[in-house]
Amino acid sequence: MQQTTWTDATRHHQNLWQLIQSYWQLTKPRIIVLLLITTAGSMWIAAEGSVDPLLLLVTLLGGGLAAASANAINCLYDRDIDYEMERTRHRPLPSGRVQPRDALIFAIALALFSFSLLTVFANLLSACLAMSGIVTYVLVYTHWLKRHSTQNIVIGGAAGAIPPLVGWAAVTGELSWAAWVFFAIIFLWTPPHFWALAMMIQQDYAKVGVPMLPVVAGDAPTARQIWIYTLLLIPMTLLMVFPLHVMGAVYGGIALLLGGIFVNKAWSLLQAPSDQGLARSLFKYSIFYMMLLSAGMVVDSLPITHTLVSVLTDHLSTTISTIINSFPIH
Repeated sequence: MQQTTWTDATRHHQNLWQLIQSYWQLTKPRIIVLLLITTAGSMWIAAEGSVDPLLLLVTLLGGGLAAASANAINCLYDRDIDYEMERTRHRPLPSGRVQPRDALIFAIALALFSFSLLTVFANLLSACLAMSGIVTYVLVYTHWLKRHSTQNIVIGGAAGAIPPLVGWAAVTGELSWAAWVFFAIIFLWTPPHFWALAMMIQQDYAKVGVPMLPVVAGDAPTARQIWIYTLLLIPMTLLMVFPLHVMGAVYGGIALLLGGIFVNKAWSLLQAPSDQGLARSLFKYSIFYMMLLSAGMVVDSLPITHTLVSVLTDHLSTTISTIINSFPIH
């Protein structure tokens, strides 16, 4: 009787749950969560704090399926380099648990389901934008840029900035300046976020010949680029307050606080580019930054927030007037 090796075992699923887990891993769910948070934030702004629950659910589901499709195709395309890197070798495709043909069918099915959902329950514009996200991620980033240019993350970051456009279009049926500013916020946020990660795992990228900026240029130039993009990001977030006036003081305060911490971490990394701990700290914070910034948009857009700010403003105005009038006039 032939003994079953560990390698043989990984190529076969013992039960349905293991099969589901493999396809679930193929979609890179941790990445999708952040994309959906920005989608929800965009929808709340567009709906001025009152989003239809069904539309929210369908848009998040449709956007999530589109992102899952793009991630599955990315895994399919990168299965050769994933096999070479220790941290990705055990993914479903390089380990052999999922076959390339099955992964492609799965990705196409997810994309078709996403397009159908968004077209029927939201609108055609949001569906087309979701599909454009797949095309941008797969063709522009994965195929064209990732293995050929140090600017892969900068230009390819447009794919990750599309979800807010999907959310905005789902609510309004069009794209306003505010939607494009949200797009620009994520576009500028992506390089600091991803380059910090690349600084941590640059040996893996070097091993498989992926020209990430830290691999080609080194830590110091990468830290400098992170610093520049972070400085560009902060004023971009404030455009939502002025001149667009789609966000108020609550969001403005949150954006300034979060941005100040981001700038401080980027500055620390600039002073010590080879410090892996600082790169890891910046990477982790960048995730919380985008989550909390999106949450700040939601909170600011709520009617109850507008009411509380109005009451506080009136109370403050009355207090100041009382203090001024209490001084004797000579």
